[in-house]
Amino acid sequence: MSRTASRAIYDTSADDDQLREAFTSGELPVAIYGLGKMGLPLAGVYADVTGATTGVDIDQHVVDQINAGESPIKREPGLPELVERVVADGALEATADAEGAAADATIHVLMVPTLLTAENDPDLSIMDEVIETVGHGLDPGDLVIVESTVPPRTTVDRFLPRLLETSGLDPDQFGLAACPERTVSGQAIADVRGTHPKIVGGVDPESTRAAAIVYDEISENRVVETSNATAAEMTKVFEGVFRDVNIAIANELATFAKALDVDVREAIDAANTQPFCDIHDPGPGVGGHCIPIYPYFLAGQFDVDADLLETARERNDGMAIYTADMTEAILDSVGVPIDEATVLLLGVTYKANIAELRNAPSIPVAESLKQRGATVEAVDPLIDRWHELDAMTPVTLDAAADRDPDAVVVVTPHDDFADLDWAAFDAPILDGRSSIDASATDAPVYAIGGPWP
Repeated sequence: MSRTASRAIYDTSADDDQLREAFTSGELPVAIYGLGKMGLPLAGVYADVTGATTGVDIDQHVVDQINAGESPIKREPGLPELVERVVADGALEATADAEGAAADATIHVLMVPTLLTAENDPDLSIMDEVIETVGHGLDPGDLVIVESTVPPRTTVDRFLPRLLETSGLDPDQFGLAACPERTVSGQAIADVRGTHPKIVGGVDPESTRAAAIVYDEISENRVVETSNATAAEMTKVFEGVFRDVNIAIANELATFAKALDVDVREAIDAANTQPFCDIHDPGPGVGGHCIPIYPYFLAGQFDVDADLLETARERNDGMAIYTADMTEAILDSVGVPIDEATVLLLGVTYKANIAELRNAPSIPVAESLKQRGATVEAVDPLIDRWHELDAMTPVTLDAAADRDPDAVVVVTPHDDFADLDWAAFDAPILDGRSSIDASATDAPVYAIGGPWP
């Protein structure tokens, strides 16, 4: 694989066709920083298009797995085959040497996480480290692409000054664009290739042009050019905030089920037959590294009241307690005190079929049940390490039907549970996602948003 760039991508003297040819022929080496659930699929697609991509990750075990042609990401359709092929072809290699990758690359793509501090402020420390590394390796004609979701104005106010300082280059010597990922675990490759239009916005027109050329080759969908990097950043944040607020509406409506003695989900489904109504599904909470995080990229960061965003977060976070309250009421209906009960949780990760625990609602659900005196057992075939899940005792999937719990709570409906013998549970079931066939068991089945016992 070539590691010597023969042409710049941020180059006003070249026409679009020349830059496309240079990009797709491998003349413009690419470095992808971060090889996690979103980064590795992105690196695989870049490698497939360019034949000259280096993936950078701080975890040497991940690097070694990828270089052996193996995907460390579980249950991502098509990813194992893609990684095996592009590595075998020499189109993708992984390294823990970020400095070396930055020195060799012409196109630098950032796909590392943005987390929150304990005070719910954006934690950009990982991004800052990568920007520092990229800056030291930046050459005239290079392009830096921020795929990571960041608070609006981060690219122009934070990353651009740092790149200028560390590289020693002038602003018109390199490109910088925000091109936020629009990718969902479980369909990441399809999303990178173009399930949705790609949003690109640069700090100057030439940055936008260069990024648009790149993604017009990466994506089979159209490329939407925004007027600047901040507008591109806002697009992704707004998408997540919309979903969080919509889910909060659904969850708030679900809490009317007890007072009205109705199935709120039925009413939601009926309401959504009107084309201007699109209420999401209620559930035990909102997890992951996206939707629960993005509202804090706006709320508290600017001199703007964001009461609605904060209230939505409170409602969604509060659904874990609501789930525990409903479980306690179900137990009471069958004469079992909560402090004498064993509750079996099915599904611990934040999303079905995804091996990710970040902000998983199952954790506060289990903690709330344990605080009330319940013994909490949990089944999740996607989890290998249980040492941080103090509130739960792991049970294997094979042993699940042999347990004798006083109540079963489906928090995350993995496909693995489809063949469970639900009739074997001589206990009421709380189906947090309304995902099981209630006729498969004689035990009472309740749902969040459905009538209480």
